[in-house]
This record gives sequence, structure tokens and C-alpha cells, in this order.
Amino acid sequence: MTTNQTVRQDALPDEMRILLRDYPREAWPGHPNFAASIQNWMGAHDMFRQLGREVRLNTQSYLNKDRSAEDSAGRLAYYGNLLVRNLHGHHGWEDHSFFPELSAADGRFDAGLETLETDHLALDNVLDRFTRQANRVVKLTQLDEAQAYEESGALLETASEIEAFLARHLVDEEDLVVPILLHHKLRG
Repeated sequence: MTTNQTVRQDALPDEMRILLRDYPREAWPGHPNFAASIQNWMGAHDMFRQLGREVRLNTQSYLNKDRSAEDSAGRLAYYGNLLVRNLHGHHGWEDHSFFPELSAADGRFDAGLETLETDHLALDNVLDRFTRQANRVVKLTQLDEAQAYEESGALLETASEIEAFLARHLVDEEDLVVPILLHHKLRG
């Protein structure tokens, strides 16, 4: 059973962003401690943004009748699965391995890391809802296309919620984590 969590809308507080002043985002790529592992981690974030957008746009195209039910269901199954599985794996690694490493390096930011972990719990609930809705729409595409179309409206709302969540959360996560990594020369 999942517990209800609220998806956070506000940015992390300023006290969790103090290193960002010393290590601004635009300077990261040229920083000597900006290692390939950091680039890869941020690349995963870019992939999540793209997958979230793809799932939303696919559902919107179906509702606009710009895409067939069969094509939309296939894309939803493929990209939705990629999004959910990769987000769960990524967040599990962050919560159980990466964030403890950051906390050990600089405990000043534990409250920010805890906020990010709480975000992950909230997103788990949204992803669970999305998975149930998406699976139902995919099945209904074969059984009752009119019902699949009708239920795609709720799916679009959930896909939009995921996309908005990722927009907020991933920027906050990067703005907190990358300056810690650069400052403490981690992951180099």
C-alpha cells in the first residue's frame, strides 16, 4: 500500500543553495572537477525529461486524434515503461548510495537531501498511478477503444503531473548536488 505524498511545487530553500553561488550552473562544464560521472548523471536527468515529455505528447496526440489508438498504445507501453523503470532504479540508487555519500561529505545539506528523498516517495505514488492508468489504457485499446480514449484524459493529467514534477525536482537536485560534488571533488 502506498502512502499519499504531496508533490512539492516550491524550490529548495536558499540555505540549501549556498554552494550554488560559488559554483553557478553556467560554470559547471568548465570546472576541473566536473567529471564524466557527473555529466552521465545529468544525462540521465535529461533522458527523464525527454521521456516525460514524450509520454505526455503521445497521450495528447491520441486525444487530439493525431495518432491512432494502436500506435499510441505501443508508444505508451514502450516509453512509459522506460520512464517508470529507469526513474525507480535511478532514485533507488540515489537514496541508498549517492545521497548517503553526499551527506557524509557535507552534512550541511542533509535537509535538502531529505527533501529530495521525500520527492522520490511522492513520485513513486504518481508513477504507481500512472502505471495503473497506462496499463488500463493499453488493454482497453484492444477491448474497448472508446473507453481507452475516455480514460486517456486522466492519463494525460498524470503524465503532465510527472513532467511538471521532473521539471521542479531535477533542477533542484542538480542545483544542490553538483556544487557539493565540485566543492568536495567527489566522483572525479
